[in-house]
Amino acid sequence: MQVWVGLGNPGPQYALNRHNVGFMALDTLAEVHGFGPVQKKFQGWVQDGRIGGTRVILLKPATFMNESGRAVGEALRFYKLGSDALTVFHDELDLAPFKVKVKVGGGTAGHNGLRSIDQHCGADFRRVRLGIGHPGHKDRVTGYVLGNYAKAEGDDLATMLGAVARAAPWLAQANDARFMSDVALIQQDQTP
Repeated sequence: MQVWVGLGNPGPQYALNRHNVGFMALDTLAEVHGFGPVQKKFQGWVQDGRIGGTRVILLKPATFMNESGRAVGEALRFYKLGSDALTVFHDELDLAPFKVKVKVGGGTAGHNGLRSIDQHCGADFRRVRLGIGHPGHKDRVTGYVLGNYAKAEGDDLATMLGAVARAAPWLAQANDARFMSDVALIQQDQTP
């Protein structure tokens, strides 16, 4: 069993923010893989299902980004799982828009959601880094990550989210390299 967490902020005003791309990824995974109904649990929203042969719990913390670790820690304790069973989908400033990379452990690069999970669960969890690009200057970061995707980015965003969902069985099997390769190939095939 694995717990996959999407990072974002609750509320309709944040729904299309770059910072909420983790929520978007989980919504797409749930839809593509036919997950069960949403339940309120662990200070968040949970859906139960299978990806390939693996049982996966999808969790979107309702705690706001800075307190995500509270919800994640509660879920891991409930299922008696360690951080090795945890995968976190999050926005990544240091990756080009719509690039997808996976890594285990590492720093938080100033990401408050990751920092909170580190504090509650340790740093040795898998991160699916969903590139949003950098606005160019650190003074513009907050407005940029809390800004909505532009209409012109809609197709690329949908392609990335769909590619992540289609390649997810490799992630469930801990074949991160094949997952990243398939995501890139699907995105390449979908580019006009």
